[in-house]
Amino acid sequence: MNSLQVWLAIAGGVVLAVVVAHGAWVARRKAPRQADPADGPTSPDHGEGAGHRTEPTLDGAAMAPLAVPAPERRPPLDALIDCLASIAVDGVVSGDAALAAMPATRRAGSKPTGIEGLNEVTGHWEFPVAGQRYRAFQAGVQLANRSGPLNEIEFSEFVVKAQAFADAVGGMPDFPNMLTEVARGRELDQFSGTHDAQLGFTLRARQTAWSAGYVHQQAARLGFVAGAIPGRLVLPGSVPGVPAILELGFDTRAALSDDPALSSIQQVTLSLDVPHVARIERPFVRLREAAQALAAAMDGVVTDDNGQPLSTDTLDRIGADLEQLYDALEERDLAAGSPQARRLFS
Repeated sequence: MNSLQVWLAIAGGVVLAVVVAHGAWVARRKAPRQADPADGPTSPDHGEGAGHRTEPTLDGAAMAPLAVPAPERRPPLDALIDCLASIAVDGVVSGDAALAAMPATRRAGSKPTGIEGLNEVTGHWEFPVAGQRYRAFQAGVQLANRSGPLNEIEFSEFVVKAQAFADAVGGMPDFPNMLTEVARGRELDQFSGTHDAQLGFTLRARQTAWSAGYVHQQAARLGFVAGAIPGRLVLPGSVPGVPAILELGFDTRAALSDDPALSSIQQVTLSLDVPHVARIERPFVRLREAAQALAAAMDGVVTDDNGQPLSTDTLDRIGADLEQLYDALEERDLAAGSPQARRLFS
């Protein structure tokens, strides 16, 4: 082998080494960011010992235990948003008999229905409970929700179910006028349609994608806990049993990946269902703070649904509009976060 061949072989080896090194560097650069094992859990902990670790939140307070929030209790019937029919009975009816007479489903079309009894001892309306005794009942069907207003077919289905219950407990129902109740539903639907708001911000990675564990870890620092669906985290409210203030979501497939460390997440969404969260929780302020904190920590940019960055002026205008919305809801006795508002806007 002459000297030229030797030099060519050496040059080829150098070029090959450079190509391999560059490929490894590119691979490392494109790999999703991983959670720091020394910096807390990489996913919400539901096992033994859950909730013992705390992390700083946006306001410096301790993070809530990592656990799925408790489900909300069923709210009572309300004449503000329900069509009600009274059911008179002779004597008293046991809770066991009332439960046995309940309709198989609690819906009429797309509208929730319910039956309450007047407790003989407490004098309060409640959903029947075994072992209690009731001296009257009332059946209700919701006048409107996000599916639209109560219609004639749904009203008729409600009447059939309520009548069957009344017959079973030996009661006599008194139904309101159908046309009047349908008109009430349309008016309520018109109001809710012009006073509804569901906000969503998108946090997009500027360069390097994120692993599922990395997203969990960063969100946990701000107080988010596991939601009921993989790829969903929620920021709990200050009162147990109420809907979460915010929801953070990402691709469910990444959350269910066999190797979460290799999952590549390019964006996450932060969402707020305005009528579901009480004004006192400062939900929009916390949405802004969470988005900005995550963007800074994860090297991301906050955008709208169309991928356009959200400016401070835009966010300020949204905040001002929401204050007017809160005022309008309160004037209608449908304050954001109230059981009535959560039912109407569902």
